[in-house]
Amino acid sequence: MKQFTFGKVISITILCLLIFSGFSKTNAGGKVGLYGIYMVPDGKDAKNYSRPGFGLGLHIVIPTPKLANILAGTAGFEFINLLSKSIDLRDPDTGLRVEQNTDQNYMRLYIGAQVGGHGNGFLRPHAGMNLALIYYNISTDLVIPDDYGDNEIRQNLDSEGHVVFGYDITLGLDLNFSNKFMIDGGVRYLKTFSVPQQLWQEDSEKIHPQYFQIYLGAGVGIN
Repeated sequence: MKQFTFGKVISITILCLLIFSGFSKTNAGGKVGLYGIYMVPDGKDAKNYSRPGFGLGLHIVIPTPKLANILAGTAGFEFINLLSKSIDLRDPDTGLRVEQNTDQNYMRLYIGAQVGGHGNGFLRPHAGMNLALIYYNISTDLVIPDDYGDNEIRQNLDSEGHVVFGYDITLGLDLNFSNKFMIDGGVRYLKTFSVPQQLWQEDSEKIHPQYFQIYLGAGVGIN
C-alpha cells in the first residue's frame, strides 16, 4: 500500500512539474551538492537485519541542453552505516538462547533523471528516479549472552561484501540563492534486490529490503 501511494504522489508531482516547467522561460543550471542522510528500514526484510542509520552523499545534477527547464541527468554516491541489529534464536533441543548480530555498511552509486528544479526561481521542487549499484559490507556475529554478568561468548561467523542492484524514487525541494548557492532537501524511497543474509549458512537467505531516506544538504551552481 505504501509503494502504491508513493507512486501516485510521484506521478502527480512529475506531471505538475512538467506543466510548470513548460511555461518557465528561465535558463537552467546544474549543481553539485553534499548532503547528510537519515535512512530508515521499511518492511520485514530490512527491519529484521538493520536499524536506522546515518550517512553522507554527494550528487551532481546536469540539465539536458534541449530540455533544460524540464529534464536533467543525475549521478551520485552515498555511504550509510546501518546500525547493528540483533535477532534472538533458540536451540529447539536445549532451549539455549543465542543472538545473531548483523552489522551493515551500505554504499550506493546511482545514475538517473530528474524533472524540475533547474530554473532561476528561489523555490525549485523536483522529482526523480535513479538506478543504483549497491555495495553491502555485512558482518555477522553469533553471541551466547550471559544473563548474570559480562562473560558472553561471541564468535564472528563471517564478514563479506556483496554488490547488488536497486533503484530509488525522490521528491525534493531546492532553495536557490542567485544560482550560486543552494539548500536541497527531500525524501527518497529505495529498493534493493537479492541481498544475502545469514552468511554462515550454505543456502543463504536472500532478502529484498526497502528503505526511506530523509536528506538535507547544500550545493553550488555549475554552468
